[in-house]
Amino acid sequence: MPVFPAKKRMKTVGAVFLACLATLVGPVPAQSLAQTQCRQALALGLDVSGSVDEREYRLQLDGLAAALESASVVGKLLELPNTHIEISVFEWSGPNHQRLVLDWTPVTSAAVITRVADRLRSTARIPADPSTGLGRAMVFGGVLLAKRPDCWSHSLDLSGDGRSNSGPRPQDVRSQDLFENVVVNALVVGDTDGGRDLKPYFEAVVLNGIGSFAIQAASFDAFEQAMTKKLLRELQGLMVSHAKPRPQPPVPNQ
Repeated sequence: MPVFPAKKRMKTVGAVFLACLATLVGPVPAQSLAQTQCRQALALGLDVSGSVDEREYRLQLDGLAAALESASVVGKLLELPNTHIEISVFEWSGPNHQRLVLDWTPVTSAAVITRVADRLRSTARIPADPSTGLGRAMVFGGVLLAKRPDCWSHSLDLSGDGRSNSGPRPQDVRSQDLFENVVVNALVVGDTDGGRDLKPYFEAVVLNGIGSFAIQAASFDAFEQAMTKKLLRELQGLMVSHAKPRPQPPVPNQ
């Protein structure tokens, strides 16, 4: 019988052991070998400017929590098990106030969604600049999304009940390179601001990217329903964030 060197005998024994182990445990799922890929990064910005009172503040936070937990949205969030969506949530008002409520969170299970909803419901309001800095809110959201370069698409979802009145203008911010790969959508609360139509304003100066859209809620009481509708539309497929923005209508006077 041939005698093999000790080093070769060890390799042979190791190979036999691994073969036996594979027979016992079966194939290792690919999911356990590598993390799932991020198919979409979604940043949600909530308006906490001076026009939003305490009750309306809670309707936003609790409304977003309920929308995320709705059966239809949960189904969309979890429908592709080999990929996932990551979300973050922040508050915004004037140019110097943006607060991160929820840092980037991979939504990989119903339990994660429950934890996110609990976090939103437990968040208390803090004093903030009462002005409305839409442009600065867009920049904050764009910087957040830039931290998720490996996600296939990037969406910024801004809720607001008024026109920008402080800080950089949103239409100027939108042209920055930061938004070349970002789709910006809006949830507009209310019909008018100072007697002027609000939804056309958001459509003209905030929306960005092919497929971007604005949904309107008549008041904060309708926020949950509007947010659910908007999330379902945002999550139905990949947005073309890398494309140039569609031609925009004339910008209403700020």
